[in-house]
Amino acid sequence: MLLRRLAIAIAALMTGWIASAQTAVGPESRPAPKPESTTVTVVKPSESTAPRVLPPCAPGKCPFPNQKVTVIATKSAISLAVVEVKDEFEAATGAQLEIVRLPGIEHFPTIISDMTNRVGKYDASIAGGWWLGDMVAGGHLLSYDRFYDDPRFPKWNIDDVLPGPRSLLSYGGKKYMVAYDHDGQVMYYRRDLLNDPRHQAAFRQKYGYALAVPQTWAQLRDAIEFFNGQDLNGDDVPDHGIVLALKPGSQGMFNYMSLSASFLIGPTNPKLYWFDPHTMQPLIESPGHLRALEVFVDLVKFGPREMLGWDHGRGWDHFLSGRAAFALTWGDLGALAQQAGSRVKGRTGAAPMPGTSEYYDIGQAKWIRTDAINRVGNTTGASWAGVISRYSKAPEATYFLLALLANKEKSLVYAARGSDGVDPGRKFHFLPPEGTGTLAPYLDAGWDEADVREYLSAFQRTFSDKQQFPYLRIPGTYSYWLALDLHLVEAASGQLSPAAALKATAVDFEEITIRLGRERQREAYRTSLGF
Repeated sequence: MLLRRLAIAIAALMTGWIASAQTAVGPESRPAPKPESTTVTVVKPSESTAPRVLPPCAPGKCPFPNQKVTVIATKSAISLAVVEVKDEFEAATGAQLEIVRLPGIEHFPTIISDMTNRVGKYDASIAGGWWLGDMVAGGHLLSYDRFYDDPRFPKWNIDDVLPGPRSLLSYGGKKYMVAYDHDGQVMYYRRDLLNDPRHQAAFRQKYGYALAVPQTWAQLRDAIEFFNGQDLNGDDVPDHGIVLALKPGSQGMFNYMSLSASFLIGPTNPKLYWFDPHTMQPLIESPGHLRALEVFVDLVKFGPREMLGWDHGRGWDHFLSGRAAFALTWGDLGALAQQAGSRVKGRTGAAPMPGTSEYYDIGQAKWIRTDAINRVGNTTGASWAGVISRYSKAPEATYFLLALLANKEKSLVYAARGSDGVDPGRKFHFLPPEGTGTLAPYLDAGWDEADVREYLSAFQRTFSDKQQFPYLRIPGTYSYWLALDLHLVEAASGQLSPAAALKATAVDFEEITIRLGRERQREAYRTSLGF
């Protein structure tokens, strides 16, 4: 099968890259990853804990006595809040909670096998948004529509979720995902470097314009080229212009999606990116995709070579150590930058992803110039959230757990503390006038005020942008994106040209579509994106 071939190819690539990196620069001395947390090692985990919001149930009056809820989740930071809430849930309901935490590469195959075979071992999954197509199309999920307004369950408000991430919680007009984590990518930068008069003078002399927060991908390219090779943290070691985490199988394809969005999505083309909605022919070889990948490959030159084999924790460590001027990634990094051990606290700015001056309208087959910078919001990432298996033997108790995790008071702590992997995305996470929140949860968690203000502004603008990257949620998305991930890194490493990498991706996309059934895929694609 294609999925197995891709996995073998990833393993081969990783073996070669690790060996070449060790030969070139020697093995790097690095502390062992913290157990039960992220693979970040530079900073210490936050000691903040979410409040208990429910009292224990009285004997004989527990809502779900003797029931058992089994949740499967990825063994990483993203499931720490589930572990944290276990005692509270059990005391409030009388039910037993079992949490099965598996490595990320095992989570999806395990839950989809359980659902496909209708075993019902797992009542819920803290699932990635890109898994929803397989789960819904197979009839494997239970909508929580009938539970949502029921006063027996903890109350949370889906309308608090900003437009971008809110669109991922429903499918075909039914609610399936219970809000938890809200992923999107922004541009992080070292504010101290951009504000340094010496750097400002040297940059202007070299490039002929002022050093500032990059607004376009071309400006970002100049900035990372300028800082690459300079000592950025005072240890007399040359550092890097940018860091990206590109290890195959570690969701590096999201970096390309976030970058490429403004090269293809625009006022006249809000959705055409993945497939032709009439034929399901891949669109991934378009001139817009090609130009975006050429830019992506160019940016990679100004980062450490070893990042081709780095997961996100390792990439974040590089920025947290002060060794990169820019990073493109999720909300986790901004929060981790505030924790003990960070060398960039009070120096970390954030802004929406840069944009372009023109985009390729696939429908019209031409480039469209824009008067203003063409920016596109994104929800690229997993946006981990709870879903209920249709085969659950305790669906009401399961929804109770997921709604408890969605609680406002808990979510405020989750979003601020960083070490749990849960990112902000609801109105109460953000500041007025766009949001309804305050700085208090962040300052209580130890944030620098300048850092948090820029951070919240960047994500609020990203999630509220009228132009949003079209998030793929159809059967086989896991396989489509794994294929894209592999070929992108082949391009970034120089093994394939950008054009050849996209050609190989298109071939794999077509094979997956044929295997799953073109008409089935076409129907799911049109439904998921509203064509």
